[in-house]
Amino acid sequence: MFVKVLEKSFKNGQKHYYASVVENKKVNGKVVQTIKAYLGPVREDQIPYLKAAYMDPNDRKRPSLVYKEE
Repeated sequence: MFVKVLEKSFKNGQKHYYASVVENKKVNGKVVQTIKAYLGPVREDQIPYLKAAYMDPNDRKRPSLVYKEE
């Protein structure tokens, strides 16, 4: 499973992001994505944290989930 983020752009230059938890499955030899959970609208700065939260815990490239205040 992984987090899939869709970006919607508007004519005025605004961008909105929507996140879902998605799973890939093979059905009749083709890969089909199934939405397991709709997370709703997210801010751009939240996207890396969402993706890190749903990564494989044994993945060496997994970033830290610690939020650093500036």
